[in-house]
Amino acid sequence: MAILGQIRSRPWLLMGVIALALLAFLVNPDSIDKVFGKNPDVLGKVNGEKITREEFNDQLFVLQQQADQQGQPKNGLEEQAWQLLVQSKLIKQQFEKMGFEMTDDYFWNQIQYDQMFAQNQQFFDEKGNFKTQELKKQIEDLKTASPEGYNQWLKTRKTIEYRLMARQVFANISAGVTTGKKEAEELMKQRDQLADIDFVKIDYTTYLQKNNIKVTTEDLANYIKEHPVMFKAEPSRNIGIVYFPSTPSASDDAAAQKEMTKLFSGGTDASGGTENFQNTKNDSMFVMANSDMPFNAQYLKPNQLPQTIQGQIASAAIGQTFGPYKEQNFYVVSKLLDKKTSDSTLSRHILIAFKGSPAGEGVTRSKEQAKKLADSIGAVVKANPAKFTEFLKLSNDPNSAAQGGSLGWTTPETPFVPEFLHYLANNPKGATGVVETQFGYHIINIEDKKPGSMAYKVANLVKAVKPSDATEAATDKNARRFIQQVQGKSFNDFVNIAKKGNYQFSNPKQAKRFDGQLQGLGTDKDAEILAWAFNKKREKGDTEFFTVEGTGDKIVVYLNGKQEKGLADPESVRDQIEVIVKNKLAAKQISEKIGKAGSLDQIAKQFATTKQTAQVNLLNPSVAGAMEPKVAGAAFGVAKGKISNPIEGGTGVYVLVKKNEITNKQPGDLKQFTESVTQRNAGMFGQAWLKSLQDNADIDDYRIEIWNKLGTQQQ
Repeated sequence: MAILGQIRSRPWLLMGVIALALLAFLVNPDSIDKVFGKNPDVLGKVNGEKITREEFNDQLFVLQQQADQQGQPKNGLEEQAWQLLVQSKLIKQQFEKMGFEMTDDYFWNQIQYDQMFAQNQQFFDEKGNFKTQELKKQIEDLKTASPEGYNQWLKTRKTIEYRLMARQVFANISAGVTTGKKEAEELMKQRDQLADIDFVKIDYTTYLQKNNIKVTTEDLANYIKEHPVMFKAEPSRNIGIVYFPSTPSASDDAAAQKEMTKLFSGGTDASGGTENFQNTKNDSMFVMANSDMPFNAQYLKPNQLPQTIQGQIASAAIGQTFGPYKEQNFYVVSKLLDKKTSDSTLSRHILIAFKGSPAGEGVTRSKEQAKKLADSIGAVVKANPAKFTEFLKLSNDPNSAAQGGSLGWTTPETPFVPEFLHYLANNPKGATGVVETQFGYHIINIEDKKPGSMAYKVANLVKAVKPSDATEAATDKNARRFIQQVQGKSFNDFVNIAKKGNYQFSNPKQAKRFDGQLQGLGTDKDAEILAWAFNKKREKGDTEFFTVEGTGDKIVVYLNGKQEKGLADPESVRDQIEVIVKNKLAAKQISEKIGKAGSLDQIAKQFATTKQTAQVNLLNPSVAGAMEPKVAGAAFGVAKGKISNPIEGGTGVYVLVKKNEITNKQPGDLKQFTESVTQRNAGMFGQAWLKSLQDNADIDDYRIEIWNKLGTQQQ
C-alpha cells in the first residue's frame, strides 16, 4: 500500500517503473541482479549456467524420498542436494560439449541402463528385452490418474537424466585413457628394479619428544599458501558450543518410580484408587490413558520388545506382568496380552484416494465416489484376480503401481497402517478385499503366505523420568550464569570456563551454512544456530543463548571465526595439518643439524639411533614398513657408494648409501602389463577428473546472501 500511495502522489514514479520494466527486456538479467541484488529464484551458477530454486527443491525432494524409504532422517540434506546439482551441471556441460543431446528418444533408449531399472527384472521380458512401451504407458496413465505421482516422476526423471549423461561422459573419457608402449616399458622396468641400501632414519615422533616445536598460525598459513588447491574453502564458521542438558535429578527419578508403582499396584486417581495395571479389564485403554508412550497393538518378535523381558517372554503365560523395571530414562511395566506365529505375506494393492486424503493431491473425487470405485474394482478382481493389473493405472500409489502393485513380503512388524496389517494377518492366500485407511481405499490381493516365528502382543505401561520444573530452572540458571561469564571474553576464556564448570563443550571449526546439523550437538536448534552464525551482522566474539524445544536443554554458542570463500583460515584447519607442518619444521631442523655429514655411523651417533638396511623399489616404495616414495627415488638417484643428502620423508628424515642395484624380472608380458595399467588408470580417472572439473569451474553460490535477505530459508 505504501508503494501505491507513492505512485498516486508522484506520477513520475509510475513512469519510472514502466521504463524499468521495458529496460529489463533490453539489458542482461545479470545487470538487474547487480542493481537490485540476487534473484531469489536463482541460487547460484555453474560456469554461467543457473541453478534455480525449483531445481534445488526437486533434487532435495528426491534425496528426502530416498532417505524416507531407507528409514534415514530427511533433514540436513540441503548441502548434499546442492553438491549433486553442481556436479550434475558440470556433467551436463561436458555431455553437450561432446556433441550429445538429452532428447526424449535418447532418454528412452538409455533408461534400461540406469541403476533404477537395470537390476529390476520386472522391467524386462523373458527374452531380456526392456519393456519400454509398457513403462511409457504406465507413466502416461499416471498423468491423468495421479497428477501428484506424475509430478514426482518428472522430478525423478531429471535425476535419471543426469545419471545417464554421467554414464555416457565417463564411458567416453575412460575409453580415452590408454597406456603407451614406452610408458608401460618404463613402468615394468621400475617394477623389476631393486636397490639395496643402508640408511639412517631420524623419526619425527622421537625427535619431537625431545625437541619441542610450536606451530604458529603463520606456519600454518605458509603451508596453505604453498598448497592453495588443497585448501580452497567455502564459507564456514568456527563455533564454540556449550550444551546444558536438563538431566533428571535423583528426586525426579524417585517421583517417576513412585508414580509407576501407584499405577501398577495401587490405583489411578480417575478410578478412585481401585483400578491399576494388574487388575484392569481394558489394557489398551489403561495404557492410552496413563502411559507416556502409546499402546501398540502389533505382534512383535522378542528382539523388538524391551530388552529386560526378551529372555522371559517365550515361557510367559498370557496375562503375566513384568516389572516395574527401568530401561534408560523410563520406568516400565509390561503385560503379555497374546502370542501367535507371525506370518510373512506377499501382497499387492491398488489405492483409490479421495480429495483431502494424504495421497489425494490433485484428486477431485469425493470419499463416497472413491469407495464406490474401489468396491467395483474389488468385486471384479475378487472374481478374476488376473484382471488386477488392468486397474493399476487408477492407483494413487505410483511407486507400487510401477511395481505391478506389489508391496513385497511384509510381516506384522512392517510399518504399515494398522487396518492394512489387520487385513493381511486375518486373511488367507488368494484373498482379495477392500480396506479403508487414512490414505483412501485399498484393493488388496494376498499373493502368498509363509509361516514365521512366534510373535507377542505386549502392553507396555511407561513413565518417563523427566526433569522437574526445579531441575529445568537449575539448568537455565547455570546456562545464563555461564553466558554472563563469557560475554566479551576471548575464545580461550570461553573454553576454559566451560571446562572448569565440567560442561559439555564442542567446537565445529568448519560448520557450513546448510549442513543441517552441527558436529557434537544434533538438536532441533542446529539449523537455527547455523543461521545465527551466518547472519551478516554477526561478528567474531558474539555469543547467543538457545533453548531446545520440549526438553528444557540450553545451548550457549560463541562465534570464534568467520571463513569466507577463498583460502582456508589457518586455525580452522589446524587439526588437519598441524602434524604435517610440525614434521616439516622438524625436518628442516634435522637437516640443518646433519649438515655435510661424512658417514651414516656419524649421523646415527649424533641422533642416538641405528643404521639399518633395506631393499627398495620405485613402484612399491616401502622402507622398513613405511611408504616413502622420496626415499625410493633418492635410492635410484644417488651414485653407488655415495652418501645422499638428507631426504624429507613422510615419517622421518632419511640419509642413505646405495650398495647395489639388481633386476628381479617378474612374470607377465608387456601386453598383459599394459592392459592392467590401463584398467587401473581408467578406474581411478573418473572421480579424479570430476574433482578437477569442479576445482576449476566458476561456481557462484548465492544461497547465503539470499537466505539472509529473506530472513529464513524459503523453498
